[in-house]
Amino acid sequence: MEPTARARKTPLPGVGARYDMTTESGRHLSVVVHQDARRFLAFHDPEDDDACKDATALAPHEATALADLLTPDPVGHLQQHLEIDLVTEHITVSKRSPYAGRTLGDTQVRTRTGASIVAVLRRTSAVPSPTPDFRFAVGDTLVVVGTREGVGAVAELITGG
Repeated sequence: MEPTARARKTPLPGVGARYDMTTESGRHLSVVVHQDARRFLAFHDPEDDDACKDATALAPHEATALADLLTPDPVGHLQQHLEIDLVTEHITVSKRSPYAGRTLGDTQVRTRTGASIVAVLRRTSAVPSPTPDFRFAVGDTLVVVGTREGVGAVAELITGG
């Protein structure tokens, strides 16, 4: 079992909060989160908590990018061992589609192709995981996931091509 790191939170009245942790190598790392959402990454002297050795301000997009880099990918190791041939494609329901005005269940997409329609984008909204009674409209964009062959078969089915 891997060791877990715990951040300690210290309220900073009028400022925000400071989150501290000590790394396995003994470095004292802090993130100060201001009330206005500014963030600062800093290294402190473990002997003197108020002595900051180095710090840098992070813009919101930089904090997000750093968090993404530091967050372990729970399935990343699978890609080293498996070759997964999945693709995602957007397919538009046109006037010529034999399924315009018909339901998802009518298509029998998964049974016929092995691919799945995982969402439908309609104007300015999205319908995730549409149910079999979901009715397609002209202009809908279907988000399809499957193998290259399966997604191609869905495109052919939906476009009538």
